Amino acid sequence: DAHLVTTGLGPVYDGIGHFFLSPGDALSALALALLAGLRGTASGRRALFVLPVAWLAGGLIGLTTTGWTSPPEEIVGALSFLLLGILVASDIALPTALVSILAALLGGAHGFFNGLGMHEAAAGVGVLQLLGVAVTLFVIVALASALAVTAKPLWARTVVRVVGSWIGASGLLWTGWVLHGAK
Repeated sequence: DAHLVTTGLGPVYDGIGHFFLSPGDALSALALALLAGLRGTASGRRALFVLPVAWLAGGLIGLTTTGWTSPPEEIVGALSFLLLGILVASDIALPTALVSILAALLGGAHGFFNGLGMHEAAAGVGVLQLLGVAVTLFVIVALASALAVTAKPLWARTVVRVVGSWIGASGLLWTGWVLHGAK
């Protein structure tokens, strides 16, 4: 039911509301945008387009999927936090192609689970909600990656890396919580 956020403003805004009320989605996307920005303009631009398109594609697949039982959405979100937070904090020099692959994987997986959650919405409403999420992702990635690209002084780059470490630490806590609940 968490995927069926109702703002009263229509399905596109419902999708935007869902995105901001889902920390697993929002912080993972933020971490990816920061990672792309730290890797440079080319990575930031690629992530700007790859992440929303992959999220939308994954969401459309999720909307049409039936019979999926017990999705591991919690662990996917937690591991996304953890991995991306570690990559931002460590500032490892990744090639643009690898950042694009991470964007596609993140978008496809999170979009798929969004689509599964929106599966019960009325015909066409889920697609509009996914469009709202995709537009929101475009804006978030544009702003966050541009911020990270301009972080040239050591202190500014360190601030971005500290944000990544907080996201990674949150991912570690969330992973422990999910695994503890799985017992």
